[in-house]
Formats: sequence, C-alpha cells, structure tokens
Amino acid sequence: MTRDSLVKGTLILTAAALVARVLGAVQKIPLVALLGDAGMGTYTIAFNIYSILLVVATAGVPSALSRLTAERTALGQYAEANRIYRSAVQFALVSGAVVTALLFVAAPYYAVYVARDPTSTLAIRAIAPALLLFPLIAVMRGYFQGRQHMLPNGLSQVVEQVVRLAAAVGLAYGLLKLGFGGEWAVAGASFGGVMGSVGAIAVMLYFIWKLRRADRKEGKSNDADAGGANAARRSAAPAKRPSQRGIYATIFRISVPIVIFSMTVPLIYAIDSSIVIPLLESRVGSARALEILGVLGGRAQSLAGIPIIFAVALSQSVVPVISAAHARGDAEQLRMQAARALRMSILSGLPMVLAICAAARTINIFLFGNDEGTWIIIALTISAIFQIVMQTSGAVLMGLGEMKKLVVCVAAGIAIKLAGSFLLAPGLGIYGIIAATALCFLVMSQMNIYVLRRNVTFAILGRKWPGLIAAAAVSVLAGAGCEYALSEWAQAPFLGPRLNAGLDAAISGGLAFVLYGVLLPAARVITSEDMRGLPAPVRKAIGRLAGRAGQTAARESRRGE
Repeated sequence: MTRDSLVKGTLILTAAALVARVLGAVQKIPLVALLGDAGMGTYTIAFNIYSILLVVATAGVPSALSRLTAERTALGQYAEANRIYRSAVQFALVSGAVVTALLFVAAPYYAVYVARDPTSTLAIRAIAPALLLFPLIAVMRGYFQGRQHMLPNGLSQVVEQVVRLAAAVGLAYGLLKLGFGGEWAVAGASFGGVMGSVGAIAVMLYFIWKLRRADRKEGKSNDADAGGANAARRSAAPAKRPSQRGIYATIFRISVPIVIFSMTVPLIYAIDSSIVIPLLESRVGSARALEILGVLGGRAQSLAGIPIIFAVALSQSVVPVISAAHARGDAEQLRMQAARALRMSILSGLPMVLAICAAARTINIFLFGNDEGTWIIIALTISAIFQIVMQTSGAVLMGLGEMKKLVVCVAAGIAIKLAGSFLLAPGLGIYGIIAATALCFLVMSQMNIYVLRRNVTFAILGRKWPGLIAAAAVSVLAGAGCEYALSEWAQAPFLGPRLNAGLDAAISGGLAFVLYGVLLPAARVITSEDMRGLPAPVRKAIGRLAGRAGQTAARESRRGE
C-alpha cells in the first residue's frame, strides 16, 4: 500500500466511524422521546448484551483475514486468498447461527435473573438475528481491507447506521401508534439493529460482485491467470497449501487476543446494564433504577463515546510504524512513536471531553428535552480520558506483540470494575458504579504503560503536565461559566427552550474547545516540533486561532495605552 492510499484509507474509515457514531447518538434522541427513560433502560439491556456478543463474533476477524489476504495477494496467490475468504465465510455463517440461537434461548434467563427486567426478553430476542449477519459482514470487511479497498467498509458502516436509525425509530413509533405498548415498542427499536445489518450486507455484496468482476477482467480469478511476475513471486512461497482447519487455527491465533482487548468497553457497559438495577433498587426502587440505567445507556454512554473517536483515529495510524520499528529493533523510533501516540491521543481527546462537560446540561436539554442525568453524563465523560489512554496504550502493546500481558491487564481491569461497583454503589449509587468504570480504565492504562516502559523508555508529556492541567481547567471553567451566563441572561424568546439550549451548548462548548486549543501553545504544552507532527488542517486551525487571539490581545493593549 502506498503512502497516499494508506492515508486515503485511514481518512475513509475515520470519517465513516465518526458519521456512524454521530448517527448512533442521534438515534437515541427520538427513542428517548418515544420510549422514556424506563424504556431506554430496557433497550440498553438488550443493546449492551448484543454488543458484547457482537464483539465476540466479529472483533479480530477483519484484522486476521486482512493480514492473510494481503499476504496471499502480495504473492499473486489470488485463488488461495479467495479460498481463505470462502472458508471464513463458512465459519461466519455457522458461528452467526450458533450465537443467534444461544442469545434467543438465553434471553429470558438473562432478563429475569441477571438484568432483573423481565420485559427486556422480547427486546433481546428482537435484536438476536443481527448476530446471524454481522460475522459475515466482518469477514467481508476483513477481505476488502486485505485487498486495500476501504470504501466498502466505510460505506457499509454509514448505511448500517442510517437504516438502523430509520427502522428503530419507525418501528417504535408505529408499534406505539398501533397500541402494542411499551414492551413491543422497545422490541421494535431493537429490531432496528437487524435492519441495519441487512443494509450493511447489501452494500458488501454489491462491492463483492464488483470486485469479482474486476478480478476476472484483470486475470486475478485464479493463480494461473495472475501473470508471469506473480508466478515468480509464487515460486518463493511454500508449496503446501494450509488445510481448512489450518486456516481457522491461524485466524483464531491472530484474532482471539484482539477480541479480548476489544471486548473491554462493551463488557463494562454490559456489566453496568446487568448490575445497575440489582445494586440500586434497594436505594431508589426498581422503577427508578431502571430509569437511571436508561439515562446511563441512552444519554451518558452515547455522549461519552464521542471523544474516543478523535483520539483513537490519530493513534491508530502510528501503530504499524511501531510494529515495523519493533521488528527492526529500532529503539529510538519505538521511543518516539510510542510517546507520540499517547501524547496525541490525550491532546486530541481532551478538548471534546472539556466541551461536553462544560455544556453537559444544555446538550442534555437540547438532545433529550430535559436535564435529567446531567451529572451522570459529566461523570462518565470525565472517565473517557482514562479510556482514551487505555485504548491507545493497548494498541501500542499490540504493535509490540505483547498480547498476553495485554490480556492480563484487561482481566485486572474487569476485576476492579466489578469489585469497585459492588463496594462503591451502596454509598454513592450510580456515581459509585461510574467511579468504578473510571478506576478500571485508569488502572488498565497504568498497567499498559508499565508494560510499555519495560520494553521502551519514553515520556508522554514530562514537565508539560502542569501546563496541560491548567489549560484544561481554565477552558472547562470558562465554558461552564459561559453556559451559566447564557442560560440565565441571554435566552431568545422566539427560539424556545430546546433551541436556546442548543445554541447555548454550541457557544459554551465551542468556547471550551477553542480556548483549550489557544492555551496549549501559550502554556508551552505544544511546541513548534509538536505542531509539525500534527495533521495539516489541525496545525493551520490552531495557528489561525492563536494568531487571532494575539491580535485581540494587542488591540486591547493599545486601547489601554
């Protein structure tokens, strides 16, 4: 893959992930209005258990299959790559059917004995068929990634979310209008996930058909047609083809550690949906505990997931560089790239955390119609900064091949999450459960960094931490003060409460975001060397903001004279 195609592919997948995440958050707005917080609690139970099973069924497979496909096609072994793909498709169909059946059968037991919400049975069963298709979608995405075609993967993610949103809202609204009641409406919203998977598979099948047709025209349908140059490359390859069992073994060996690491966040959210009601019902009652779970899953988790997009997108691009440097034994490159990945993930993820925290109340009102659960949103969003460090440091460990130690860190984090929730919830309620989540991410990130430093000597920010903390504190306080002032004294009577809240959120959150970007160079957190490492659009934007801030300060100084 050329540098240009690598950048293009990364941009496509990053943009698709951003659009998909935004659409996923937007979906919650009409669902909260239709289902209420209690209904969203039931929806969250179904969606979180589905999410963790989805990770088990799909995570790691695209990476493993893309690696195997890229190796074979690089040698001109297109028929062998297609054989591996067909074997993976067969496995995906079987595993999807098994996981779907297990979820369908286990739904009432999980709903009654684990989640303590019997009404969630129907919602869990409604979303189960999506697991029949998503393993197949994951295999197709891995194959396209190995062939260096990123557009099908990105487009399928966007189509999946668009169809999911339309189907979930449409079915919930239609079932309520027909008088089926809240339980069926929640099940209809859950079935939107199935419709989303149908949309995604349709996109993937179309691009598979196009790729097959292009392969036949270019003589890539089989190895014999691949041409003399490819034949020469094949002569250096092992003559013995792996068996189907060998193909499965290779895929499992590569993908299982990735699955375990990828399960961390969905597993934590599934733990929350399983323990919130049992831990809180003695304090607030079962009905209120279900509403709190709805706020956590329907509002807080959606918003707290937004800062992760920016940080992970920036850090992922450096992981192949780390892997290559590790293979070469280049200690200096490893030190530089590990520090850069962690530094950039923190610096790029923190401004969105600050913006959401500063404007949380007005964001909540604008999106969901009231300020219920604002402090839950703030608390979970604060924990996102630890999640950013955990995910980035874990990705760097993957590049170093330290998968066993990474799995140990995951196990330790989950144990802390469980223990912390049971210890803190009796005294702090939902905030104790969120604190346990933050503690889990914090401990995992520190364990990951400890393992990294056993391999590489590096510093993330060094003496720049006080400047970063000061810039963050000033930014969030300024944004929160602006939000309070606007809410109290600057409401436009012709806009209405929700539109006023949206405007206030944009101004106050934007102030925190922009002020953070201006203060970083001023506090010497970002130097000229760091600026050269930033993407060109970000570098130019920060330069313009700093220039304008300097011009404003100069004008004020002249006025004072």
